[in-house]
Amino acid sequence: MDTEQQPRRLPTTRRDLLRGAGVVATVAMAPTLIGANAEGAVPQAGDQSAGAKTMDTITTQDGTRIFFKDWGAGQPIVFHHGWPLSSDDWDAQMLFFLAHGFRVIAHDRRGHGRSTQTATGNEMDTYAADVAELAAKLDLRNAVHIGHSTGGGEVARYVARHGAGRVAKAVLIGAVPPVMVKSAKNPGGLPVEVFDGFRTTLMANRAQFFRDLPAGPFYGFNRPNAKVSQGVIDNWWRQGMMGGAKAHYDCIKAFSETDFTEDLKAITVPTLVMHGDDDQIVPIADSALLSAKLVKNATLKVYPGFPHGMCTTHADVINADLLQFIKA
Repeated sequence: MDTEQQPRRLPTTRRDLLRGAGVVATVAMAPTLIGANAEGAVPQAGDQSAGAKTMDTITTQDGTRIFFKDWGAGQPIVFHHGWPLSSDDWDAQMLFFLAHGFRVIAHDRRGHGRSTQTATGNEMDTYAADVAELAAKLDLRNAVHIGHSTGGGEVARYVARHGAGRVAKAVLIGAVPPVMVKSAKNPGGLPVEVFDGFRTTLMANRAQFFRDLPAGPFYGFNRPNAKVSQGVIDNWWRQGMMGGAKAHYDCIKAFSETDFTEDLKAITVPTLVMHGDDDQIVPIADSALLSAKLVKNATLKVYPGFPHGMCTTHADVINADLLQFIKA
């Protein structure tokens, strides 16, 4: 059989053009046709067997629109994402816990993902207040709040200041508390020049910065013999570029300079502190090891060789440990 590829004939007649248009129309309709139910109606966003939930945003007191996902029923688990990502970063955890009978909620922090690209309010007090409004709107009680990286700081501030009567447990994963930046009070922190470099690079070429970070230290893909996933890198970039540059710029100060020491001291609910000892973004010595000592009812779990993005690279291990903690 002749396998030589023949040159492609371009459509030259009106019939050819119409035939091509029909194919395009069919492809365009495919999501609707595939998503239609037996009666031909397309399910609306948020439809669930336990009852339809069509709302996917709230509007805060200052007019900011916060996007969120709310799936399933049962005890609520609320996921708080890291910088500069979105609720999509929790896909592996949300699907896992949904399958285990929990109600799973995750929001896009203001300025991130599908929420309003805010010019103001991009700091921890407002982030925590936004979560408080979301929790009140959804009437979340007996909830487990899980935060990764910057989201861990958000959890600490929310639980300490707004969580009374609503929070059952908390989890800090690769989290920024107590405080990241180096100072006289925090000699083990990272020099402010590190975060100034983040700001400079973001302003110069945010798109390239958001390629380089996941391709390197975030997931440990810069380590020898690392199993690199281009899909994971691309998904990180996709999430980052959905957000606003101003909010991302401001959030660098929020996650690096906010001191959560008093928040951690105020937390009384059972708290799991999880951290990889090869975390190149939030070094463990000045974060988890200190946080676990400040929270009254904390359990520290260290993962040898795991990177900052271990919820993605080692989701099976992290999910199993989270489930054990929540059920205990």
